Amino acid sequence: MRHFLKETDFTREEIAGVFATAAAMKRDRGRCSSAQPLARQSWGLLFFKKSTRTRVSFQVGVHELGGQPVMLNADELQLSRGESAADTARVLSRYLHGLVLRCYSHSLLEEFAQVGSVPVVNALSDYLHPCQIYTDFFTLAERWSGGNPDRYLESLKGRKIAFLGDTACNMANSFILGGALLGVEVVLAGPEDYEPGGEIRTQLKSDGLAPTWSFTTDPVAAVRGADMVYTDVWVSMGMEAEKAERLRQMQPYQVNTGLMRAAKPEALFMHCLPAHAGEEVAQEVLDSPASIIFDQAENRLHTQKAILAHLAS
Repeated sequence: MRHFLKETDFTREEIAGVFATAAAMKRDRGRCSSAQPLARQSWGLLFFKKSTRTRVSFQVGVHELGGQPVMLNADELQLSRGESAADTARVLSRYLHGLVLRCYSHSLLEEFAQVGSVPVVNALSDYLHPCQIYTDFFTLAERWSGGNPDRYLESLKGRKIAFLGDTACNMANSFILGGALLGVEVVLAGPEDYEPGGEIRTQLKSDGLAPTWSFTTDPVAAVRGADMVYTDVWVSMGMEAEKAERLRQMQPYQVNTGLMRAAKPEALFMHCLPAHAGEEVAQEVLDSPASIIFDQAENRLHTQKAILAHLAS
């Protein structure tokens, strides 16, 4: 039994397999197929945070793989009345074949994985968002490889990605970890107070990876020569009390047409959504030919199906 809690839970070779599977599932979706690795299985989707893309893509994905998705709202479980995570994990393991968990604390994911007896998938924690980062790299590889799955990982190696805004967030951490694993240069730009923390640096060492990231407070320098420019919301769920100060500090890091001009002429723009136009990104960038945000959103379904299939194999 394996879990998928962080980017490095799969090797490079396994990631190549996940991407190839995702490409095949995307190509063959809707066609008659006997490949249903979750047939006769029930997978729980336990959410502590609101969600659109993650919830729907996992629910549809489990169904299309032959399984039964069981939606679990954390507020409606005994967890909300003081039952321990350990007891909940043990009970759910007696009912379910796997668990997709979207939560705040990454330690909760680790506890469910340690105590339970079914695979656990990280559908987002405050520390990492590995399903999103696999999707993002898959989406880029589709384009940069010319559509050849055999060249997916090769097409990523040596590319430059610029991430702007809150560079201590879960998406920044995931780019740091995923970039090191796949040989992608990641340049992070944000206010000094939002520089990546010690936990992700320790994670790289623990996983035996050489850092491929750097940090700057200069957004133009970060974007210069980038193959792709990325941003995320400045005020995540649970941070509403900090909104005014965050918006003030992050304003110089808004991705707008002027900033995109500093990247390569063919540079792409990505955002894991939801986007707040006028804050972290200008509307004209969201609507521009460089923006591939809806390809990215669609690919959550295919990539996550491939991850689930890999865990079930």
